[in-house]
Amino acid sequence: MTNKITGIRSIDFKIVAKGHGVVNWNGPTNLQGEDGKTVDNHTMPKLRGYSNLSGREKDTGYKYRKEATDIDFKKTPLYISQNCVRHHLFREQAYDLHYADKKNIKNILASLTGLVRGYVVPASQNKRTSPLLLEDFVDQLGNGNFEQFGQAGERDSSSFYSKTTFGDTKYISYGSISIEQLQFISLEKKFDREAMEIKTGEGEEVAKMVEDFIVSLDTQKRAPKATFYENCVRNGTIFEEGENGIILNDDAVDVLIDETLRKLNELVIRQAKSYMYVDEVTVDYNDSTSMMRIKQDESCIHSSPEDKKYAHYFYAKEK
Repeated sequence: MTNKITGIRSIDFKIVAKGHGVVNWNGPTNLQGEDGKTVDNHTMPKLRGYSNLSGREKDTGYKYRKEATDIDFKKTPLYISQNCVRHHLFREQAYDLHYADKKNIKNILASLTGLVRGYVVPASQNKRTSPLLLEDFVDQLGNGNFEQFGQAGERDSSSFYSKTTFGDTKYISYGSISIEQLQFISLEKKFDREAMEIKTGEGEEVAKMVEDFIVSLDTQKRAPKATFYENCVRNGTIFEEGENGIILNDDAVDVLIDETLRKLNELVIRQAKSYMYVDEVTVDYNDSTSMMRIKQDESCIHSSPEDKKYAHYFYAKEK
């Protein structure tokens, strides 16, 4: 059975965020001090493409460092790593995976961490690839500056330190939610993507837990379904070889997409004296084969599903 895959393949989005200061530091960085010696008392934020090496070398092979003020914030802009953003996006469940094991992994699966963030449990090798792709948040304003600080106490060289700090910030980022990865949950080791190990007859129970969780997120009285099948086959395969798994219906996919977009719209990162908040999210219900077309031409996007169905990548086949 080979059906042409049609429908919405991904939900792509552009994020505009605003803030002030640095929320994602890179830590102490070796630089050249005023006396020409290497110092490591300067703290740098994450800067895209930045290197602390000046390009000059000694005959001995020593590579000279740059000075702290030798930065072009347009060429090497401030950014917030996607790892940092993901941590804060799912902040309430950020540490739950530390407690995951074979006995309780069904609770992880029936959560936003299990269904959207993705996870790996090293002890059991259970995993779920995240359907959510996020790019780094890259600053557009370049309001960076050098600041010198001094600690109270003795005024020797060890009491002084410096930082590269920022004023107002404006970030742009892009992301995507894959329908293929969202709508199917593998419950078998066959293709090395088992989300959890199930016993005979347990598949329906796990599917019910997942369905109940998705229903709890629904605010529009839709009919989300999570159904367990013993032979879920990827559309287009030659041998129609399937695996145990759960397939989410369109309403279930819709609920998870709405919840993910809501969390993105409400995202705030507040670290020490700095902050970042999402100001605007532009969404594209992408039914084309052009990945992330929102980056190339925003006039092509569909900002709502417009009665289009989600693409169906998996189907249940009788054994």
